[in-house]
Amino acid sequence: MPRLADLARLAGVTPQQVRNYLDEGLLPPADRAPNGYRVLTDAHAAALTTTRALADGHGWARTRAIMTAVHSGQLPAALALVDAGHAELAHERAEIAQATRAFATVASAPPSAARGPVRIGELARAIGVTTPVLRQWEARGLLSPGRDRKGYRAYDAAEQRAAHLVAVLRRGAYAFPIIAAVLGALRATGDPGRARAELERRDRDLDRQSLARLRGSAALLAYAERYCAPSDTAAATASTSPVPLS
Repeated sequence: MPRLADLARLAGVTPQQVRNYLDEGLLPPADRAPNGYRVLTDAHAAALTTTRALADGHGWARTRAIMTAVHSGQLPAALALVDAGHAELAHERAEIAQATRAFATVASAPPSAARGPVRIGELARAIGVTTPVLRQWEARGLLSPGRDRKGYRAYDAAEQRAAHLVAVLRRGAYAFPIIAAVLGALRATGDPGRARAELERRDRDLDRQSLARLRGSAALLAYAERYCAPSDTAAATASTSPVPLS
């Protein structure tokens, strides 16, 4: 029969964290021995490793919701949360693919020198954002507009293309550091291929996240099949509505 310290070493956490997991419902309820100590079992050890695997792939907020649902006899609700997590990644992957295709189209087209500078409002309308968003991108160093004779921001053809690229990549959920690297590569070399290599970093990150989420879901499956009541497992085959995380 494992002790609290044994479980802590198993998961690489402190004994107090194990107590917290018990109190939060991430682990099944523990009986008390006559001396007041918790009686821990192999089920607690399995729940702990499952919790850690889920957290690596699904994040702590969803993991808490999943494991508390499992231990309150609501396995269908837990499975709905797992499904929602995988669906989010599929949606993000589709958005990234769409943004990458759009980026290739925009980046491969050289700036048109025929078009003169435009002011911030015109550019915002052209790329589908607001003027405060363009100012934010400028503050982050992504854009460097000039100024016209009246002191207003003036975006030349190169800055218009840069703004368009930022808008495309933000719609694809790319983080600002990646966008800055993409723009830096494009401005330094003028080679869209070098810039696309930066985007591949995001794809690799998503692949790693997807694999981690899959491992977490597999750990939950093994735990549920071994430790959930047969009635809970049978109920999970029934139709259930997604459960919000809030």
